[in-house]
Amino acid sequence: MKLAISLPAENFIRRMIRFNGAAGSGFRLVVSPGGCSGMNYEFSVEKAPLPGDVVVMHNDLSLFVSAESAPLLDGATIGFEDSMTQTRLVFINPNVAQTCGGACSSSAAAANVVSVVRTPV
Repeated sequence: MKLAISLPAENFIRRMIRFNGAAGSGFRLVVSPGGCSGMNYEFSVEKAPLPGDVVVMHNDLSLFVSAESAPLLDGATIGFEDSMTQTRLVFINPNVAQTCGGACSSSAAAANVVSVVRTPV
């Protein structure tokens, strides 16, 4: 499975693991059909992969990807944006067909960009 992660996204994921996990924890990604872009992206920090998860290593960073999500994320790029109003991971996924109606921004739909905003707890 090929998954690209920008350096800012990698740094964000490392911070999430450091603040929400224990040593050896990883970042779990799950993709499911739905949402404006055609896919919903969810993530969490987990101590270990779940049975059936695909483990993707990126610069000593462990990503746990559900078996169902792996083909949907193959070839995707994870980016990161931080502004005054939000901090978010951005998934640029060539596997997502444009399914957006009038409610989505045309630039995001055209680029198959999906934003997942993690709000502080």
